[in-house]
Amino acid sequence: MDTVIVQLPDDTPARRGRTGQKPRLLHMGPGETKDFGRGVPGDVPAIVLTDPGVSRTAGRIEAAGDFWRLSNFSATSTYVVENLEGAGEYVKVAPGRLGAPVPFEFSRVVLPALDGTATFKVFAPQHAYAQDGAGPDYGERTVSPFSLDPTSKYFLVLVALCEPRLRSSSGAALPGAGEIVERLRPLEPCRDLTRSAVNYHIDYLTSAKLRLRTVQEDDLSAYGPKDGGRVGAKREDLVTLALRFDLVREEHLSLLPRRTAAPCPPAGSAAATAPSPAHEYR
Repeated sequence: MDTVIVQLPDDTPARRGRTGQKPRLLHMGPGETKDFGRGVPGDVPAIVLTDPGVSRTAGRIEAAGDFWRLSNFSATSTYVVENLEGAGEYVKVAPGRLGAPVPFEFSRVVLPALDGTATFKVFAPQHAYAQDGAGPDYGERTVSPFSLDPTSKYFLVLVALCEPRLRSSSGAALPGAGEIVERLRPLEPCRDLTRSAVNYHIDYLTSAKLRLRTVQEDDLSAYGPKDGGRVGAKREDLVTLALRFDLVREEHLSLLPRRTAAPCPPAGSAAATAPSPAHEYR
């Protein structure tokens, strides 16, 4: 099972300036290691950072269970690992530090470089969470097939996607990326949410968290307009799985912004005498 996914940087000469490309992903299993840096002639690392300010052999990442470790081979530079789902949290890995554990599920590794910084992203989708009624540890730990973090943005996207089916019927239309953006934007962590980011989270849920197999594209990128049919099928499969196994439940609707009721119509109008909707606004 892949426990760490590295999104490779797109600043290589062959890809620089090209738009609309899907990110290149490097999948790693427990105990697997990959080096990063500029590389030396005849020895190109798995993660290439082309800036001349980056060491030829800059460091190494290791997949370790439901987290990963970072080693800093530089003698002078401190590396920073940012939590992309947090409120500015980061950890620093000092020069020469080996095997520093990184607890974040969404991370950006940042190295000082001549051209600002050199970066790449690391995802650890198999994070484990305590289960109700967990007993003593006898033998190998049971791994949850669906390790979702209810505090993450991707979970908010999933709840917004499932909302119509939870509130009405199984045949309710699912919201598109733009509708999800508008639904979540009142939340402070989602002020800068974009359609592209929503599609990115949906792809991450599909390929890494819930591991749906109906879409064969093995990436975390957003699809273009020509792939609208596949995106719609992906959303349907995602919602079906989430509701079937109670990954998203009615109580999760409280995570969404409260809906504002429509203005009251003038007294005596036809709209004023019409029955009001029975469902609760949230």
